[in-house]
Amino acid sequence: MMSVVVDAIEKLDRWIYTNGWSGYDPYDILGTPTILSILKIKNPALREIRLPVVAFVRMFPKASRRLLKVKTTVNAKAMALFASGYLNLYKYFRKEEYLDRALACLNWLEKNFSKGYSGCCWGYPFDWQGLVFFPKGTPSGVVSSIAGHAFLDAYELLDKKKYLNIPEKVCDFIINDLNKKENENRLCFSYTPLDDSEVHNANLWCASLLARVASHTNNNLFKATAVKAVNFALNDQKDDGSWRYFSTRFARQKGIRDNFIDNFHTGFVLECLQTCDENISSLDVKESIQKGVEFYVKRLLLKESIPKMRPDSLYPIDIHSCAQAIITLVKLSNMKSRYRQIAEKVALWAIKNMQSREGFFYYRIYRWGADRTPYIRWGQAWMLLALSTLIEKIR
Repeated sequence: MMSVVVDAIEKLDRWIYTNGWSGYDPYDILGTPTILSILKIKNPALREIRLPVVAFVRMFPKASRRLLKVKTTVNAKAMALFASGYLNLYKYFRKEEYLDRALACLNWLEKNFSKGYSGCCWGYPFDWQGLVFFPKGTPSGVVSSIAGHAFLDAYELLDKKKYLNIPEKVCDFIINDLNKKENENRLCFSYTPLDDSEVHNANLWCASLLARVASHTNNNLFKATAVKAVNFALNDQKDDGSWRYFSTRFARQKGIRDNFIDNFHTGFVLECLQTCDENISSLDVKESIQKGVEFYVKRLLLKESIPKMRPDSLYPIDIHSCAQAIITLVKLSNMKSRYRQIAEKVALWAIKNMQSREGFFYYRIYRWGADRTPYIRWGQAWMLLALSTLIEKIR
């Protein structure tokens, strides 16, 4: 098994090295003025045009991007994921080239954070439409926290103070610039400074970074805030162990009908809860994590090897779900060694079915066929981190 995974990593690394850091993203085209104007159509007589347009974009990703003149970009989240992945590879192989690549990614992040906020933060290099409109560069708690974790990975490996200072500044952004809904015991951070959403994975990404930084700095504010964010998530966990994307309260307030459960967002929630538990000794979340991961394995994996998109839907099989399943199950394998074995099965399935001969990973497998677009963040960065997490854990 290890030889297969190492070979897949080396092939992927060669592709990344040849391709460079810049690439397309599944959501870049959805932020173009043409697509945004179509998605915003409110006239019932014209709204039906949206489905065929989105279908065309999905079926012809390269042609549609050429048509709408979408350019490749460097994505801050991808750079953070690459940094953490290459640090894992350096720890495993002890090859200086992997450390050089990791530090190059961190240097890029250090130079390219969003300006005008309380601390360091990053967003996406394209406009995107959620419940509100987000201009490109709008800092996100998710992207910023993942970047903060990458710097912490470097700090814990290299013991250089600047790699701790930057995550502290990310925490300043989280505390001061994200909107908060808070009571005495619970708190939920918004996705960005521009919205008031209650999204469990976004809230817990922030909590996980606050907890991890607090473990290095003894910052009581960061620690207490992380605990309240965790409490918010635990209070909204369903009886079967699952979490929906939005909080129950927020979905009800906004009239959101499809408050879905999916694979990689559930994986995020479990990973972040585990990080909080590891870094805050007073937390009592193991039972909730155990309940959540059992739901994840039973309802979001087919035959304990193929990640399902949703509990009742296998397709599309998404490379991001494959990557997050590996990461989540490896990180929870201290609870049960069986989870690591399942992670290995997912890795082998993804390598066999979704890695190209050139080394990159496909975007998705649909009922009608595969979208083989090599999205730089969605597929390559996440899979480098996933596979490196797997081998680093079992070395």
